[in-house]
Amino acid sequence: MPAKADKGGKAAKPAKAGASSGGKSGKKKKWSKGKSREKLNNLVLFDKATYEKLMKEAPTYKLITPSILSERMKINGSLARKAIKDLMAKGLIRLVSSQAGQSIYTRAITTADK
Repeated sequence: MPAKADKGGKAAKPAKAGASSGGKSGKKKKWSKGKSREKLNNLVLFDKATYEKLMKEAPTYKLITPSILSERMKINGSLARKAIKDLMAKGLIRLVSSQAGQSIYTRAITTADK
């Protein structure tokens, strides 16, 4: 069977004007840096004001975890764990549940004797 003749009357595709640029827009794609989180500037040692704030406010929290103390007091996670041990030793908070990754504490409620 012989090849079909071109009935459309169109010639071969015309050459593009910007063929030398080599792309749609002619610019190379720039990669984004991605989302970056702001670095936290938490304390690694207690100063006097932060320690007093911890002793005053932390025993009044209904839910106490190292991450909550770290966020509210702007202290390091390891410092928050040490603070919780200190509060436990003083009897200001009590343990609710302890897992491998996270421990949950609550305020120690004292019942008045009648």
